[in-house]
Amino acid sequence: MAAGEDPHLSLVRLVEPTPPDGCGECLRVGSQWVHLRLCLTCGNVGCCDSSPSRHARAHAHTHEHPIVRSYEPGEDWRWCYVDEAYV
Repeated sequence: MAAGEDPHLSLVRLVEPTPPDGCGECLRVGSQWVHLRLCLTCGNVGCCDSSPSRHARAHAHTHEHPIVRSYEPGEDWRWCYVDEAYV
């Protein structure tokens, strides 16, 4: 499969970050995160795999929303959790 041909790209939508100020689950339970990821299917903001709780990955698998993009300033990349690859 060539770069950009990930079949999961059909699930990418125009989304609004929810919440816009951090990982929703970490904010709810009072935990910390390292970096943030934005679900490109529903807009959920979750913490990265380097964070203790890995909420972005859990969201992707629980809700079958495979593609996220970095929600860090200055970063512009997407990741597919199903294929474990940049898209």
